[in-house]
Amino acid sequence: MRRKTIAILSFKTQNLKSILMTTSSFHIIDSTLRDGEQAPGVVFTLEEKLRIASLLEHAGVKEVEVGTPAMGEEEQRMIHEIVRSGFRFDSLCWARAKEYDIVASARTGASRINISFPVSDIQLSAIGRSRSWVLKQMPPMVALSRRFFCFVAIGAQDATRADRDFLFEFIAACLAEGVDRIRLADTVGILNPFSVAELFTSVTDRFPFVDFEFHGHNDLGMATANSVSAFLSGAQSVSATINGLGERAGNACLEEIAAAMKVSANVSTGINLSQIQEICRYVAEASLRKIHSSKPITGEMVCRHESGIHCRSLMENELSYQAFHSREIGKSTEMIIGRHSGTAIIRQILEMHNLRVSEKKVVSITEQVKAMALRKKRSLSIDELIALASNMNETGL
Repeated sequence: MRRKTIAILSFKTQNLKSILMTTSSFHIIDSTLRDGEQAPGVVFTLEEKLRIASLLEHAGVKEVEVGTPAMGEEEQRMIHEIVRSGFRFDSLCWARAKEYDIVASARTGASRINISFPVSDIQLSAIGRSRSWVLKQMPPMVALSRRFFCFVAIGAQDATRADRDFLFEFIAACLAEGVDRIRLADTVGILNPFSVAELFTSVTDRFPFVDFEFHGHNDLGMATANSVSAFLSGAQSVSATINGLGERAGNACLEEIAAAMKVSANVSTGINLSQIQEICRYVAEASLRKIHSSKPITGEMVCRHESGIHCRSLMENELSYQAFHSREIGKSTEMIIGRHSGTAIIRQILEMHNLRVSEKKVVSITEQVKAMALRKKRSLSIDELIALASNMNETGL
């Protein structure tokens, strides 16, 4: 199986150009306002939702899952306000396979709906349903949705733990009803990039030219990689959230997927990465969920450097120790003074502050910087560095 999967990935990589020709509509669907807000303790006000929607539009997101209307009248009102605000993205509601959910979604004015069906035996047994119920319930739900929506998607919840033959049967039944898109959800995040590639190779071989979406969760820390793998293996779209916000370990992370596709696969998702810092900071603030300092793309440390070897090279070429120019993601490269600093960066910083010292003094200052950083167990501020250098000049050392 491992050799087969590697061969699949190799084939897909070698034929990336032809794949992209058939997936020119590929895009990321944002689910921050729906699946992101499902994270325990997270609540967005209407004002916050409108601000998030505006920032998503500004960043180039083309489709937004705006909420779950079945939650009640207040949620429906909020979604209606988002829809009537005239954003350029397509608005999508999430619904269970119930008439009430579909009618509630229709009240919002959204143009798209995603109807979710559990397809794994473990999920079906948990709600007292069967595979036959899924196949029987789906056609009337699609027919009802067609009365209100121009775009009807079906979500195969927990698809990655479903019996493969039944999953194929379900997909075929959905296509027979003219469904516009099929979401394959890795609901508990159990897949890896190889098994994702195998899944999407399998479904796209059997159902070519079908609009498949991947919805990944991050329980094992692979949601970004799995989403990239899904696209390279035939998915037309992936759904994700800002900051990876979501239940348990969160969802696939929109900004990481967009950056990974651009840098690692040389493919644009239409997301303007230079705008991504503002929306990630705002969602962190509104959700009361801090961004980890080392989080890819948006963590405060991702463009900061201390190592003397690294800083010397970075002074000549920013890409020597970075995968991308910091300005591409709305940041700037920073050199931090600390225990691992070398003389080159210390000299440069001092000269930037009109302090010129001899080579001997730079070496001595660097030694003092290392000693102070070790004693304080942290990096040093520019003011502390200047104070060290000034003191040395005054004492004549």
